[in-house]
Amino acid sequence: MAGKLIDDDPRLALAHARAARQRAGRIAVVREAAGITAYHAGEWAEALSELRAARRMSGGTALLAVMADCERGLGRPEKAIELGRSEEARALTGDEASELRIVVAGARMDLGQYDQAVVTLQTSDLDPTRTGTPAARLFYAYADALVAAGRAEEGVQWFLHSAEADIEGVTDAEDRVEELTGGDL
Repeated sequence: MAGKLIDDDPRLALAHARAARQRAGRIAVVREAAGITAYHAGEWAEALSELRAARRMSGGTALLAVMADCERGLGRPEKAIELGRSEEARALTGDEASELRIVVAGARMDLGQYDQAVVTLQTSDLDPTRTGTPAARLFYAYADALVAAGRAEEGVQWFLHSAEADIEGVTDAEDRVEELTGGDL
C-alpha cells in the first residue's frame, strides 16, 4: 500500500510503511521500504535510520545516494560528502554512482563550494548524446553547478542537453534556459 500511495500521499504511505515495520521489522525489504517512504515524506532522520537498518541486514550499496541526501536534509552536507567518499561509494557504477555524485555535488553547493560541485559531476557519464531520466538529472545538476560557479553560458548549454535527454519530463530544464536567457536563444 505504501508503494501505491507514495507519489500522491507520502504521509499516508508512511503510516502504512510504519505499520508494516511494526509487524515485520526484522525483514530488510520492509525496513528499506519504510526508509524510502520516510524519505519521500521528508522525514530525514527516520529515513536514514531505516535505511541504515536495511543496509545492516542485507548489505549492499544501492541506497547510498538516498542516505547522503537524508544527511543533506538534516543540515549535514559534510556527512553527505563523507558518504560519497566511502569505500562503498567507490564500488558504485552507472546510474547509482551518478545519483550519488548528484547528491554530493548538491552538498558541495550547500557549503558554497561551487567549483568543487562542478568537478564532482565531471565524469564520462556526462555525455550529451545520452538520453533518459538518469542522464537528464545528471546534466541538470551539472548545469545548475555551472551556473552557481558563475559559468552561466556553459550552464545554459547543459540545461539544453538536459531538456533534450528528458524524454519523461522530470526536469524543468527548459524553464531554466528561459530564465537564464530571458527567452533569447
